[in-house]
Amino acid sequence: MNFTNKAVRYKEHGDPSDVLFLEELSVEKLGSREVRIEIVASSVHPSDIGLVQGSYGNLKKLPAVAGREGVGKVIEVGCDVPKDVMNKIVAVPDTTGAWQSYCNACVDDLILLPALVPYNQLAVSILNPMTAWRLLNDFEYLREGDTIIQNAGNSAVGLAVIQFAKRMGLTCISLVRSEDRRKDLENFGGKEVWLDDEDVPHRVRDFTNNKSCVMALNSVGGRSAIRLAKCVSQGGVHITFGAMDSASVRFPTRNLIFDDIRFVGFWLDRWKSQKSPTQLRNAIEEVLQPLALNEIKYPIDSVFSMADFSSAIQRNSESRFGKVILTNDIENLEKSMN
Repeated sequence: MNFTNKAVRYKEHGDPSDVLFLEELSVEKLGSREVRIEIVASSVHPSDIGLVQGSYGNLKKLPAVAGREGVGKVIEVGCDVPKDVMNKIVAVPDTTGAWQSYCNACVDDLILLPALVPYNQLAVSILNPMTAWRLLNDFEYLREGDTIIQNAGNSAVGLAVIQFAKRMGLTCISLVRSEDRRKDLENFGGKEVWLDDEDVPHRVRDFTNNKSCVMALNSVGGRSAIRLAKCVSQGGVHITFGAMDSASVRFPTRNLIFDDIRFVGFWLDRWKSQKSPTQLRNAIEEVLQPLALNEIKYPIDSVFSMADFSSAIQRNSESRFGKVILTNDIENLEKSMN
């Protein structure tokens, strides 16, 4: 079989507009236990940009193919791979580089995805939802009726938190930074969507009858992180997993001393490194199940061709509602979305 593998690559770290380029790569011969994946759709994440810039926690060996998350179909198998693996829908290994046409992967590392779920949903089904799931399940024993609060409620993680929290019987207060995003989130199904301003701590106390929130999820930083700290109840937890605002955060000593708030961090890559392959697969199945059952969904903002990756990155940097997707075949991907 003849393949032309077009890949978005970088040979040095820097501004994506300067260092990313589209290149045709030769397709490597399959090993006996390898499969070839035709990549159908890939997501654009902030961490993808951080990897290209060189600011992310774990960097790829250069030169590298950009992109961490994608979905594809097995189109060829090695001589020692069972034939029934053919045509399976699988996740693109996040170390391989998802912004390309094809990739090889060891059959033992494959993560099978639900076949009846649209490709655009599968392309964003693991990294952000897994972060949301871990935030809600690893730091506090949350009970039905508890109230939690998050900033950047319109982010991909925020949207997953809202949906998972609803399934758990939690009340989720989601903060956003504009009236347009507030309306978007309410239309999506968010029940308590507030503007992220200085009045938030007072509103939380009134809303909860002075009980406050047992958990705060911070992916913004700056003054927003401090506001969240003032919304947490005694003995509650404030979890930081992102830093959209690079401004310094003044340590909220009063909340730490008088309310015994725990300030912790979370990074999905570190969490994954501490788990066995079996534990990872089980965790991924937990996240995929509600998607397969149509209990949750992930908004898609726009779809771009792989050749137009620069426009996709530009759109990803703008205020929007939903993820940006890259694909090698826009027409067929859009058909699968309908």
